[in-house]
Parts: sequence; C-alpha cells; structure tokens
Amino acid sequence: MKDEREKWARIRIIMIGTVFGLLFMNVVGRAFYLQILQHEILEKKADKQHLHRVELTPARGSILDRNGTTLAESIHMDSCYAEPRRIKDVNGTAGALAPMLGIPKSELVAKLSVKKSFTWVARWLAPEVAIRVKNMKLPGIGFAPESKRFYPNMEIAAHVVGFTGRDPSGLEGIELKYDSTILGNTGYMITERDALGRNIAIMNTVIKDSSPGKSVILTLDKTIQFIVEKELAKAVTDSKAKAGMALVMESDTGKILAMANYPTFNPNAYARYSLAELRNHVVADSFEPGSTFKVFTIAAAIDSATVKATDIYNCENGVYRIAGRTIHDDHPHSRITVSEIIKYSSNIGAAKIGFKMGEGKLTSYLRNFGFGQRTGIDLPGEATGILKKHLYAIDLATTSFGQGVSLSAIQLTTALSAIANGGNLMKPYIVEQILDDSGTVVQKFEPQIVRRVMSPEASQTVIKMMETVTGEGGTGTKAALEGFRVAGKTGTAQKVDPVTHTYSAKRIGSFVGFIPADKPKLTIAVIIDEPQGIKYGGVVAAPAFRGIAQNSLAYLKIQPNQPLTAKVKPGETKVAAAPTDLSLSDDALDDDGEEIPVEGEVMPNFHGMSMRRVLQVMEKRGINIRLIGSGRAAEQSPPPGGKIRGVGEVWIKFTPSA
Repeated sequence: MKDEREKWARIRIIMIGTVFGLLFMNVVGRAFYLQILQHEILEKKADKQHLHRVELTPARGSILDRNGTTLAESIHMDSCYAEPRRIKDVNGTAGALAPMLGIPKSELVAKLSVKKSFTWVARWLAPEVAIRVKNMKLPGIGFAPESKRFYPNMEIAAHVVGFTGRDPSGLEGIELKYDSTILGNTGYMITERDALGRNIAIMNTVIKDSSPGKSVILTLDKTIQFIVEKELAKAVTDSKAKAGMALVMESDTGKILAMANYPTFNPNAYARYSLAELRNHVVADSFEPGSTFKVFTIAAAIDSATVKATDIYNCENGVYRIAGRTIHDDHPHSRITVSEIIKYSSNIGAAKIGFKMGEGKLTSYLRNFGFGQRTGIDLPGEATGILKKHLYAIDLATTSFGQGVSLSAIQLTTALSAIANGGNLMKPYIVEQILDDSGTVVQKFEPQIVRRVMSPEASQTVIKMMETVTGEGGTGTKAALEGFRVAGKTGTAQKVDPVTHTYSAKRIGSFVGFIPADKPKLTIAVIIDEPQGIKYGGVVAAPAFRGIAQNSLAYLKIQPNQPLTAKVKPGETKVAAAPTDLSLSDDALDDDGEEIPVEGEVMPNFHGMSMRRVLQVMEKRGINIRLIGSGRAAEQSPPPGGKIRGVGEVWIKFTPSA
C-alpha cells in the first residue's frame, strides 16, 4: 500500500511539474514573441498611444535663373499653435490674440474651445507679430518653425516658376513638374500624452528637423524675361488685345531664355487670380497659326525638291476657287515667285504648293517638324495640337497656309528653330541643373537633337526667303532691326467661335522669327490674342518682336554686323559722351548707391552706362527706352532731366567700348 501511495505521489508531482513546465515554456515563448519578434510593431503602437505627431511644412529647394538669381525660395517663419486643454481663460486668450493676429475673436474662441490637445491658430506669422505674441506668454499658446514659399520677383516668370499650396505641394509650373525633386522631407513636432489623451509634455517639444529639397537652376534669364514681359505688355495694351504670349529660345540648343504670358499674376497671392490667368498659355493652349505656318509648307517643298525659290506661281489676283470653296489673299497678286509667296504672304500660292507636294509628303514633313505631338518640354500641361491624319482637297489647301491646324507657341518656336539652326529639331527644355542642399550638381541637362527635319542647304534657302518679309515691301517691316539681318514671318489667323464652331471676326496676330539671320542666336515668337482695330500680325506683334530682339541682343553683347543708319530726329538734342563712367548723376543716388525715385517721368543720365545697368534702371524706373547698338551708352534722347513724352521719342545709342 505504501509503495502504491508513493508511486501515485510521484506521478502527481511529475504531472504537476509537467503542467508548470509547459506553462513556463508558454510564458517564455510568448515573451520571446512579444519582446523580440513583435518589438517594432508594439513600439509603434505604444508611440501612437502616448505620442502625438504634428507634421510641419517641409522646406523646398530654391528655383534660380541661369545666372543664379533666386526666383523662388523657402523662408523660415513661426506658426502659432494652441493646446486647448491647457487654456483656462478661452475668452481672455482669444481677446488678446485677435488684434495681434488679425483674426475675429469669435473665430479664435471656436478654435481654442475644441476638445483637442493641439490645434493650429495661425500659420506663417510675420516676424514682428510672432515676437509680440511670444512676449505675451499666454498659457497654452506655443510656436513651431515652418517653411513658407516666397517669390521675390513677384510677377516675373510667374507662369514658368508656378506656385505651391499650403501643404506645400507644387500646383503649377516648375513647382509642379519638379515637385518630388524640390520638396524636402517633412519635419514634425512630437508631444507626449497620458492615457486619456491629455498633453503632458508640450513645453518640452522635440522638433524633428526637415531636410531641404534639391534646388533647380533654369535656362531662363531674368533680364531677358523682364525685357520680354515689358514688350509683351506694351503690345497687348497698345492693341487693346485680350492677352498675349511671347517666347525666346536659343536657336541651336532648344534652351528657353524667356517665356511670358500677359496678363500675368503674383504667385505670392495666386488665390486672387482666375484659373485662366494662372494658366501657362504658351505651353498649355493651342491655336490656329495662320500665315506663320506657310514657312513650314514651303520649307518642306524646298527640302523635298518639289519647288525652287525662283519657281513662279499664278496667285489668281487674290481669288481662287477649289472644291466649292474660295481662297482669298489680302493683297492680290498675279504671277509671283515662291520667295514672294512668303514675302507677301499669299494663301493661294501656299495652297498650290501644298497641292503639288501632296498629302503624304506634306503631312510627313509637318509631323517631322513636331506638329500634332508634344515637344516634351519639362513643364506641365503641354497641349498636343491638331494635325489631321488625312488631308483631302480643301483640307490640304487650308493646312498649307495655317488654317484647320492648331499648335502651341512652344511647338511653333521649336519648329522654327529647326529652320534657323540648319535643320535639327531640338527638344526644348527649361531646367539646366539640379543641385543638392550642399550646392553639388546631381543632374545636368544637355541639348538634345530629336531628329533632322531638313538639309542645311534647304534651311539657308528658306532663311533668305524669310528675310524678305522684313525687307522693303514685306509684311513684317516693323520687325526690321537696325544693324542686323532679320528672318521672320507674320501671321493673322481667324479664331473659331466655341459655340457655333465657325470662324469669327476675332483674330490672333503673330510674328515669329530669328536673329541674326546670317547666324541665328535667338528664335522669338510673339502672339497677340484678339487685338482691336488693326489686327495684322505685322502691325500688332512685329514691333514687340523688334523690341525683344534689340534689347536681348544688346544684353547678350551680340554686335550688329550690318551698317547702322540711326539718326537723331529733328529738334532732339545730341549729347556728347560723358568723360566719367557714372551710372547716374550723384544727386540721383543714395548713400548705398541705390536710385532715389524721381518726381515725374524724366530721362536719367545714362552716359557711360553698360547695357545691363541701363536695363536695371529701366526696370526700377518703369520706363521704356529704345536701345540702339551695344557697348556703352554714348548718346541719348531726350537729354538728362528732359521729359519722357512717348516711347518713339526715347532712345539710347551705344558704342563699343575701346
């Protein structure tokens, strides 16, 4: 019996030991699972329960022009937040903050009364406001550093640079296209909470610094951009037009030096403007080009040996019937050469050349020039344009002179540059380099040839034809520039009514060209939308082309290679060059060398100034002056101190430095 009892006792002990052993192993296994295998997951869950994360606006990299001038930057500002659960006197706190922040007291009371541990009160305060609020030392009110996007040049290049939202994600322009590149890593603020969600360590907030994004250097030149915007605004205003576009491209490389829309906007306050004003029409809109398109029809015909420049066409004295439709010329001609078809802008002549080429050959060349497809420019929202797949009868005729086809300003300028540079279609681009936060170049963009569209010999032939447009008797004489050979083409296109889908009385006047024609450097396009009165491109757009070309060439120090014939007008004073190199007379400068505003519109003393300095003075004074030649300012009209009465009477003549 005793042995039996001892036996069962041992069995019970073993069983109990086994059970405890299994329980112990289970506890050890569970501890291993939780402490080792699930460590990171549980740690994150714990953080969520007792830590509150408030994301702060990330810092964006800068956007600069090709000379390093800042076009967009992020500045650090204080944002005011509240801990409502720590505020005992909500009404008093709101009353103290309201006049400081410019926010209605009732709105602040609502913000401070929420049952939260954290809420934003006001973002991106001006430094002086932030200091005054900090000095009040209000319980439950704190500050966190954030980044705010700032555009120091306001309207200049606004449509190219774009703008950001409050988050701040890019919404337009370079800011949108390169958003992931420019946007830095988000910073955040950590606060501890108890089991009930109440903040217990707000005053010892840990700020996790955000890392800045990369900076972008554009091909854009701020000075040329200013010149273009000034001339475009004048052209739109003088013609009482609805809007305008202008573009300057390096003919050989495809680099965009300037891109402008008018009216423009201030990206620092983009919410005040309509969507139409924020839209970059140069890239995003397509329109019928009108007679500027004849250049490409004739370029295709010359390159394919379909016609020669001296071939003669009967232009039917301005009236030509085909397939039940009548084609008209503004200025009737009978028998003229192919070169004169461009010079006089004959629709009938262009149509007949189109017929001789045939649908297949013409459309093939036009597609090679890039029409009906995107250029691939590094800006958002590019339009494709329209080029019909098949051209029959009247479509073939109208397409030949730019009707029934649509394109964007960037497509038009890119295609024209192919003629200017000897036949290479270049991919247009506007970002040249990307830099990291230490200033090291991490990516560089180079000129890229898309394809060859015509031979150099055919290109030279077309260029000589285009020069006749700005010569005596041509349609673009107002684009002629003293000292330079200018190749260009005028265009006046009817606009289609969006309701009736028929051509209306509204027009688009344009002038496109390149300069110097003998060795093209700049391709320039000016498009004026719905000018009033005289609507021809040679009248409303050509003068702006001339102003842009003249001032840009002078700024780039490209010397004229043709005889200068500028004369001083009767009654104007010719002033000898000053013996010194003063930018302005001493009484027009303050102690720091900055200009002091002058009462009324009077002519400053420009004698001895460089072209760059003259442009700076023009920008600050808001005056428009005709610039002749290059080098240093030697003569001017009116003389220093004289009244500026009109653009036509105001000029400065430069001579090369010795």
